[in-house]
Amino acid sequence: MGGGKGLALGVVLVLAVLAAGAWFVTREASPPTEGARLTVAEALGAPGGTEGYARASEPREFHFPEDHGPHPEFRTEWWYWTGHLETADGHAFGYQLTLFRNALAPREAERASEWGSREVYMGHFALSDIDAGRFHAFERFSRAAVGLAGARTQPFQVWLERWKAEGGEGGVFPMRLSAEARGVALSLVLEEGKPPVLQGDRGLSQKTAGAGNASYYYSLTRMPTRGTVTVDGHTHDVTGTSWMDREWSTKSLGADQVGWDWFALQLSDGSELMHYQLRRRDGSVDPFSAGVDIPAQGEAVHLPRDEVRIEVLDTWRSPRSGTEYPAHWRLSVPSRQLVLELTPAQADQELPVTVRYWEGAVRIQGTRAGQPLTGRGYVELTGYGEATAPAPSPR
Repeated sequence: MGGGKGLALGVVLVLAVLAAGAWFVTREASPPTEGARLTVAEALGAPGGTEGYARASEPREFHFPEDHGPHPEFRTEWWYWTGHLETADGHAFGYQLTLFRNALAPREAERASEWGSREVYMGHFALSDIDAGRFHAFERFSRAAVGLAGARTQPFQVWLERWKAEGGEGGVFPMRLSAEARGVALSLVLEEGKPPVLQGDRGLSQKTAGAGNASYYYSLTRMPTRGTVTVDGHTHDVTGTSWMDREWSTKSLGADQVGWDWFALQLSDGSELMHYQLRRRDGSVDPFSAGVDIPAQGEAVHLPRDEVRIEVLDTWRSPRSGTEYPAHWRLSVPSRQLVLELTPAQADQELPVTVRYWEGAVRIQGTRAGQPLTGRGYVELTGYGEATAPAPSPR
C-alpha cells in the first residue's frame, strides 16, 4: 500500500516463508491454517534488524526511470498496482497486484550455490469480479534465485515466477502487467498518465518518530489501462485506469501502531486523493497519518493528519475470520471543500493470506466546492484482527 502497503507486509516475508512455505491460496481453495497466520504486530517483529541497511532519513532527489527499479541497499520495497476495469458492455472488475522484495541479510558475499539468495519475494494478486459478486485472492513466495524472482532497472522488470511487471521497448512505459493463478488471469498495458507524485516531504514519508523511520514513496495516480481479464474460462477485453505506488524503506511501523486505513481515490473532476490513517492500539489516530490531494492540473497539495476527517458509517464482519472491518465511510477535507462517501463495490474483499487484511474496490459519491463528484477507488484495511474497534474520526 502506499502509506501502508508494505509497511509491515514486506517485513513479514521471512516469517511467512518459515510458517507457511511457498504456497498460494484462492478464496475457493482451503486457506492456510490459522496457526500459519501472522498479525501485523508479529510481522513487525520479523527476524533481523536495521544494521547494515540504508535508511530513509532525509529527502532525496528522485530519478526516473531509474527509481522504478530496485533499491537493494534497503531492507524492504514493494511495487503496487490497483485498478478499475470494464468491458465494452459495462462488466466491472477491480484488481490488485503487489510484488514485495525483502532482504534476508545486508549485502553479503554471493552464495556458492545457485539456489542461495539474500532476498525473498512475496506477491499478492486479487480480482474483484464485481458484477458476479466474486472475489479471487492469491499469494505466492519465492527466493530470488535461479531466475524465480527478481527485479532490475534496465530493462525494467519485476517478477515472481509468472507474475510480473515489465517495461516497453526502450523504457518503462507502456508498462505490462501479467499474473495468472488457478484459471484467473490478468494481462494489462499501463500508460504513465500523470507524472509521479512525491508523497510526504519531497518523497520522504515519515511513519513514526525518529530519523530513518520513514520510507521513500511516490505514486502514479491515473494510469490509462487496457488489456484482458480471464475468469471462469472467459477472457474479457477491458479498459480502465490504474494506480501505482512505490515505496522502499528499512524501518517499519512503531511499536504502538497496529495497522492502517489507506485510501486511493480517483475522482470524476480529474483529481485524485490519497490518505493513510495509521491506527494505534488504543484505537486513536496516529499523528503521522498523512495524505495528498492531486488536482486535475497543477501541483499536489499535501494534507497533514488534522486536515482529513474519516467517519465510519457502517461495518462488515468476515464470515471466515470473524474480523469486523469498516465498510462505509464519509471522508471530508474542509480545507479543500471536499466531502466524499465511499462504499465497497462488494462487501467481501478480504484476502485470506498470511497477514489477513481487507483490500478492495470502492465507489464514491460526493462534492467539491458544492459541485457533485463521483469516482472509484481502492481501500486497504490492516490490523483489524488486533484492534478493538474501528478508529475514530480525527478531530
